[in-house]
Amino acid sequence: MRHGDKEAAVRRLLDTPHPPVPGDLAARAAARGGRALRRERALRRTGGVLAGIAALAFTVWAADARPWEPPPAATTPPFAGP
Repeated sequence: MRHGDKEAAVRRLLDTPHPPVPGDLAARAAARGGRALRRERALRRTGGVLAGIAALAFTVWAADARPWEPPPAATTPPFAGP
């Protein structure tokens, strides 16, 4: 399809009558967008709270388990005597 053919097809489409648009379309779109924003904000807030709880749980576990210290020896060294 050449450029001229495409342009003619678009012009034919634009010359046809446009479909009717509901009068409350803008209000419905705004309400839907508001709900989407509130849902996204709630999900982000919930994720932040869960991340904070996970960080706190890790901190408490690390303070108790002390994974940075070497584990105690499984056997005792030999006794050389007095």
